[in-house]
Amino acid sequence: MNDLKRIGLEACVLIAFSALIGLTLNYQLVLDAFSGQLSAPQCQAELEENALISLPLPAMIGDVQQAIAFGGLIVDARSPELYTMGHIDGAVSLPMVEIDAVLPEFLEKIVRDRAIITYCSGFGCPDSFDLGVRLLEAGYLDVRVFEGGYPEWRDAGLPVTGESR
Repeated sequence: MNDLKRIGLEACVLIAFSALIGLTLNYQLVLDAFSGQLSAPQCQAELEENALISLPLPAMIGDVQQAIAFGGLIVDARSPELYTMGHIDGAVSLPMVEIDAVLPEFLEKIVRDRAIITYCSGFGCPDSFDLGVRLLEAGYLDVRVFEGGYPEWRDAGLPVTGESR
């Protein structure tokens, strides 16, 4: 019974200490809430603004094959050197490292309602996701990211083009 009282006391001390730290770090938010500056309409407007931000959806290897079969565009986000070494058959190069220079031409050539799947060097490579976000911001409606990228496609024995096939 003595241990139970000690554990209860320690829990109360931890909770009080956590609350104190929370209030210390967020004191301005607490002051704004109590002064009425943090109102529900303001919060609602922020939520609606953030809801307009869309992110590309993930695509699996079967989704890439289906997109190719139905006229979707496969976009390689890797550097031009890696694209030349090997890429998914039919993929176009739109390197993230040169995005500001190459995106305007891409926007002129590719219609906004075409399905697009981006890829790069596999899991851990952020370029395909970043490119997907940029394409959505540019007005493309159906943008997905093949996270397995070129390595997964090549290792599955699917068609590739390039110098190191």
